[in-house]
Amino acid sequence: QLNLPKISDEILDKWQQINAFEKSVDLREGQPPFVFYEGPPSANGMPGIHHVISRTLKDLVCRYKTMQGFQVKRKGGWDTHGLPIELGVEKELGITKEDIGKKISVEDYNKKCREVVMRYKDKWDEITQKMGYWVDLEKPYITFENNYIETLWWILSELYKKGLLYESVSIQPYSPAAGTGLSSHELNQPGTYKDVKDTSATVMFRVIQNSKFKIQNIDGDVYLMAWTTTPWTLPSNLGLTAGGNIDYVLIQTFNPYTHLPVNVILAKNLIGKYFKADGENGDFDNYTAEVKLIPWKIIAECKGKELDGIEYEQLMPSEANTIEKIQEITPGAQPFRVILGDFVTTEDGTGIVHTAPAFGADDFRVGQKNKLGILTLVDKQGKFVEGVGEFSNRYVKNYKDEKEYVDVNVDISVKLKKENRAFKVEKYEHSYPHCWRTDKPVLYYPLDAWFIKTTAIKDRMVEL
Repeated sequence: QLNLPKISDEILDKWQQINAFEKSVDLREGQPPFVFYEGPPSANGMPGIHHVISRTLKDLVCRYKTMQGFQVKRKGGWDTHGLPIELGVEKELGITKEDIGKKISVEDYNKKCREVVMRYKDKWDEITQKMGYWVDLEKPYITFENNYIETLWWILSELYKKGLLYESVSIQPYSPAAGTGLSSHELNQPGTYKDVKDTSATVMFRVIQNSKFKIQNIDGDVYLMAWTTTPWTLPSNLGLTAGGNIDYVLIQTFNPYTHLPVNVILAKNLIGKYFKADGENGDFDNYTAEVKLIPWKIIAECKGKELDGIEYEQLMPSEANTIEKIQEITPGAQPFRVILGDFVTTEDGTGIVHTAPAFGADDFRVGQKNKLGILTLVDKQGKFVEGVGEFSNRYVKNYKDEKEYVDVNVDISVKLKKENRAFKVEKYEHSYPHCWRTDKPVLYYPLDAWFIKTTAIKDRMVEL
């Protein structure tokens, strides 16, 4: 006649009568401490089965350490974190950030946030007790209380005094719709990655044929081909990254849109993505716009390391991205040249990576190493800044109503087609991250950030 709920109630009653949890701590006064702080849940939502699972594991460790003879004080905690609460309150009150201080006082807004953040505390306390999770709920730490906030400021000041705090730029997932950076945890919430169709463009950067370009006696212009699924990053291009050991070819052919003769450089393994085998060594003399099969032939081959240092003309010059502006932001920057990077592959694209250090972690790393500079031509609302010509003030992704949005990526691609600087433009389906709060696309964006120099004390941390 096993009745688990009944047994559970009996055990909980007994523990309560004899103060079992409190005694397990008090009886070990003077023993070595094992300190445990609850990784705090947020009481603005209901507890779920995943909380029961993770708390069971925590409880198991604390009970084990108690059995080993340690005094294990367990401090409960409540994470009263900001933005999700704010957004929930604004939705509930039917207001936006701009209304705070106008339609509602800051004091009343804060009061409402404090109420909402602890809305389900009783449910949390109930499940904590029901599952037999031993943690101090009487004196928890609460992240909105001044003593907690001042503790954090004290820690930061200590780190500062020790020279372990520094400011830098970090390329982070950023949600223009919510106005905040996202953690890797937030980016991995269920449903954040969606399959979307974006405009991808393989574009052509014209090589400056000086002494750094080793292939001589070429008839006509030479272009480096690079592929991107984010044409909106092209005005911020500062470099092209090749793989040192990848085999590249120089191909004589015609541009499929303008039908002008061109010479293009791409990875040998990726020829098949852009050229039909039947067109190799085809009829160049009789080629016209009406001919379906574009002729092509390889006129030179080289390793990626031989492309290192080649200079090229800026793809989309404007008032906002002049060399003077770039060097003003990053003194000594040397953009618009080929560099080498270990992240380049020949799985897709052209084997040459368009590099905009402001909009990708790999791009930022390789850009810093090679002194390309950094250029952020998109503001925090997800719009092009002033000075980007006809694209100024336009959203780079759809952050508005679907009907109003005209895809700027299509317009950029059309412009490059007309200017003989696009080789292939097509729709490309891929998995793209979206903000879990707003369901709008995320950008990888350079945010000012503070860092703690953990590497400086790594050995001591391991020792402790």
